[in-house]
Amino acid sequence: MSEAADKIKVIPYQERYAPDFIRLNRAWLEGFGLLEDADAKHLNSPRKSIIDHGGQVFFAVEKEVVLGTCAAIRKSSKFIEIAKLAVEPSAQGRGIGRMLTKAVIDYSRDVGARKVFLVSSTKLKSALQLYESMGFVHAPLPEKLDYASADVYMELMLSDTISSDF
Repeated sequence: MSEAADKIKVIPYQERYAPDFIRLNRAWLEGFGLLEDADAKHLNSPRKSIIDHGGQVFFAVEKEVVLGTCAAIRKSSKFIEIAKLAVEPSAQGRGIGRMLTKAVIDYSRDVGARKVFLVSSTKLKSALQLYESMGFVHAPLPEKLDYASADVYMELMLSDTISSDF
């Protein structure tokens, strides 16, 4: 890990960082033309839509500045969706996305999930490469999706993976 990454802390949800969750996610969703009505539920009320349902939102923070965020959305006792991964453009390339993804995977293991999955878009090439590098595999899109723009489905089976420092 680089010296710069040592100064970044990944922490669980704190209400004071909720505006950063909105800001960071709106920026990339709008930038790629992917913002949908389905996003509003999580962006506007992360405590109600994620935390209160047994999920978690993580923040990558350096000197009290939020550089990135990612959510673990509990879909059932065994399935967690990784969603809303966003990193401040000026902080990209520092391993923050990897740190946040690892936090969701570790959290998922800790709560006994068997699988972490995601839906995404082929427009998000860097994110897809990150997920692939961390062991997520492509699978057919489920019939029922929350997002009209989703054209990628990936999953990571936790019961078949060994905990490691990605």
